[in-house]
Amino acid sequence: MQNQGFIKLGMVALLSVTMVACQSTEEAATEAAPVANTATPSAANTGDGLTAEQRAARDRALAKTKFYFEFDKSDLSQEDRDALVFHANQLKANPNMNIRLEGHADERGTREYNLALGERRAQSVERYLQVQGVAAGQMETISYGEERPADSGTTEAAYSLNRRVEMIK
Repeated sequence: MQNQGFIKLGMVALLSVTMVACQSTEEAATEAAPVANTATPSAANTGDGLTAEQRAARDRALAKTKFYFEFDKSDLSQEDRDALVFHANQLKANPNMNIRLEGHADERGTREYNLALGERRAQSVERYLQVQGVAAGQMETISYGEERPADSGTTEAAYSLNRRVEMIK
């Protein structure tokens, strides 16, 4: 939950920077006096247009390569969608970069059902990235169903780790 807060904070900060950058020169010329730079070192721009906080939020989002799902669901959480926006931007900026989306399920259900569920989960991530502008040719989906568990336990905690899509670059 704390990561979601950081991502939202980063997105708000990015929006604020964009709005300031879009301010017209006429508005800037009519200001009464120049404003002193009151930016703290942590908010300083380092050349890529992002503050340190925005860069940290982006890096946390890009580090997220596993996307977890509820039991018998293939819907993405808001936190996952936020992280996937950063991945989409990276993929669009690097058209030669390809990814594989591996869908997984826990062991409950038949083998066939779990393969289909893993496929739906991988396709859910793929569709979201396509909506964000990623070329279909940059992505490949595969389902392993229940065959490659992250945790071989039979507890709800183990099952929740197995209900996932892994993004392999």
